[in-house]
Amino acid sequence: MTNDAKASEEGRSGDRYRTVGSAALAVQPEAVPPQQVRRPRLRLAPPMPVAAPRTPFVLLIVLVVVAGVLGILVLNTKISEGAIQLTDLKKQQAQLDLREQQITQEITEAESPGRLEAAAKRLGLVPAGAPAFIRLPDGKIIGVPQPATGKPSITSQ
Repeated sequence: MTNDAKASEEGRSGDRYRTVGSAALAVQPEAVPPQQVRRPRLRLAPPMPVAAPRTPFVLLIVLVVVAGVLGILVLNTKISEGAIQLTDLKKQQAQLDLREQQITQEITEAESPGRLEAAAKRLGLVPAGAPAFIRLPDGKIIGVPQPATGKPSITSQ
């Protein structure tokens, strides 16, 4: 057998390389099964559209909006009630301030010396003379105590 015949025989026997003696001549292509050659390319398919029910979502949004509007109305009503109460309380405070001023003026007039003297005469009191004092630590009397002299008023009897 010649070398070429050996090489072709070895190539048929399953060797990958065609050789002549110890030298490699070429790579023999491997036989590829036909199924692997023509494989279709895989592509990423877009996701299926999701058909979510819209009615519950729309009802939820409408409910949130209605609740918000009602909440604002209640809040505005409470603020208005508070403003009315504040106005009433300010009017009441103004009336009480005026009454306090009137009472203070009446007290000031009642404390005046002329009014006190007239009230004392109505009760039958008479003016006292010079007062006498008792010094507490030792009990010594300073001044001479004298009874009040005077004629009681006619209105006191």
